[in-house]
Amino acid sequence: MNKSGISTVTQFVLLGFPGPWKMQTIFFSMVLLVYILTLTGNIAIICAVRWDHRLHTPMYVFLANFSFLEIWYVTCTVPNMLVNFLSKTKTISFSGCFTQFYFFFSLGTTECFFLCVMAYDRYLAICRPLHYPTIMTGKLCAILVSLCWLTGFLGHSVPILFISQLPYCGPNIIDHFLCDVDPLMALSCASAPIIEHIFHSLSSLIIILTILYILGSYTLVLRAVLRVPSSAGRRKAFSTCGSHLVVVSLFYGTIMVMYVSPTSGNSVAMHKIITLIYSVVTPVLNPLIYSLRNRDMKFALHQVLCAMRIMQTS
Repeated sequence: MNKSGISTVTQFVLLGFPGPWKMQTIFFSMVLLVYILTLTGNIAIICAVRWDHRLHTPMYVFLANFSFLEIWYVTCTVPNMLVNFLSKTKTISFSGCFTQFYFFFSLGTTECFFLCVMAYDRYLAICRPLHYPTIMTGKLCAILVSLCWLTGFLGHSVPILFISQLPYCGPNIIDHFLCDVDPLMALSCASAPIIEHIFHSLSSLIIILTILYILGSYTLVLRAVLRVPSSAGRRKAFSTCGSHLVVVSLFYGTIMVMYVSPTSGNSVAMHKIITLIYSVVTPVLNPLIYSLRNRDMKFALHQVLCAMRIMQTS
């Protein structure tokens, strides 16, 4: 009890995907499989970039950081989701909920910035190939990577801090599988439209500006590729940029539905499905998209697998 006599929430209940025990075990098995595949695929990409000296270029440095980000992006939500599938209480502590909330949005924001940087890298490589080595130096690459991580983790820190300071006196049931902004704001005892407006405006601004920059970059890339006289050169450029655009489409297509377009008319179940796509499904597809459409990456991954087999047999 606080001084005013109003009880304060110390934990939340994440309903997740309600259903009978058999259905919960099926969900658990499916999500666990996806999680293991996500970790395996992204760790393989990081190892390939680390061990293959031919991949020590800015494009693959960005890709390795992107894979590292994806590992933590799923890890901040999936393990708790797996526990809740088999739990009867399905609770998460107050501090745990807001820690998950912070890392989920910070990592998502960082992903937006990394997709921008990767688009910029492809623009320089294809539209300004002669100047690429002098512009995209190791120093600039390190600066861009650092800025992505720094701005991603600072972007939502202040609004989330203010949301965590709001009074929560009950109920404490969140009809979701993770701590998201709208369910948390709905549970607050005090109305805070300004904080909510700032949070949504910031999220929309980041999403819209980054997607416009990415689309603008790839429009210029497409124009440059169409002017390439060699069909082999065009295929290689389309292959690399095509994989980036598939990742961008999967990620932005879902987060724009959730955080930019009006979602009040969508059901809670639809919100969960959309969130599941960009938070769990997309990270497991990214390694496949990048490796299957990139000859150098496929060769490096093959070398990694061969090395692992040799280590196991020795």
